[in-house]
Amino acid sequence: MNKSVSVFLVGLLTGALLATGVFALFVRDQNLSGQESGQHIVLKLGHSLDTSHPVHAGMVYMAEQLALKSGGSVVLEIYPNGQLGSETECIEQLQRGALAMTKTSSAPMEGFIPEMGVFGIPYIFRDADHFWRVLEGPIGKELALAGEAVGLRGLCYYDAGSRSFYTTNTPVLNPDDLTGLKIRVMKSKTMMDMVDALGGSPTPIPWGELYTALQQKMVDGAENNLPSFYTNRHFEVARHFSIDEHSRVPDILLMSSIVWNRLPVYVQQWVQESADASSRYQRDLWAQKTAEALAAIEAEGVKVYYPDKRAFVQKVAAMHRSYEGTAVGQLLNRILETE
Repeated sequence: MNKSVSVFLVGLLTGALLATGVFALFVRDQNLSGQESGQHIVLKLGHSLDTSHPVHAGMVYMAEQLALKSGGSVVLEIYPNGQLGSETECIEQLQRGALAMTKTSSAPMEGFIPEMGVFGIPYIFRDADHFWRVLEGPIGKELALAGEAVGLRGLCYYDAGSRSFYTTNTPVLNPDDLTGLKIRVMKSKTMMDMVDALGGSPTPIPWGELYTALQQKMVDGAENNLPSFYTNRHFEVARHFSIDEHSRVPDILLMSSIVWNRLPVYVQQWVQESADASSRYQRDLWAQKTAEALAAIEAEGVKVYYPDKRAFVQKVAAMHRSYEGTAVGQLLNRILETE
């Protein structure tokens, strides 16, 4: 009778865990040496990037670090190329506790955390060093945890480089060159406001459709980082790249708050330390890939320009002032004041 009750209770508990969809699975491992078996935790991470991307490499490094720290008791399984769903679908799975982690750009996070829109505001970071001092300081940590209210905990930031304009016919050397041009942007109010402030016509188009849109003249240009411009072969249809570095929009490694809160404190520490290490690793890799991409597009005959940023900065001054009195405006001032 006791054995039957035990089997019933185990089955009931297993069914309950499966019903929650939680991927932090606690699995007993048979130890062939006869020693007491240990507890294993499997965390699943889904994202939409391909395996050649530096951010994917950063997450692989995190998995390796987590395995080392935990002695193999915590396993991070990574599913790239949208295997577990689109970026939006993965975020929704995190909120339900049906997926442990995913990677997203900070731009789509504006819908959950309005303050994230600050990253899309142009010319607020003086350089890459200033950018990382902000992200690794109080501001970055506050933003990473601001999504807890909607079930999303930011673990770390990944470098997605600086974003610059590239065009099909004429270069962008000053803001006036954007007048009348249709520029593809992410579906982000801040990014659309930026292009509008600079005189262009913001045109949201899904990333996967951009090559065709450039080829068929549906848009005159776009804006992104150098590695993305090169790896997606946009250089084949957009032959002018103007390094104006108008914004730096990081990628964020998100974790389900539901899954996080079910982990033991020591496992949470391993996860966070491994995420931090992966951020530093990925940053170095990104710098290398950026240099390689620049050399590659120049070899392909793309004309690269370094416009004077001062005219662009003056053009968006009114946009900066428009945030006065808002939470984003307060954050903007704190960033500008960060040494």
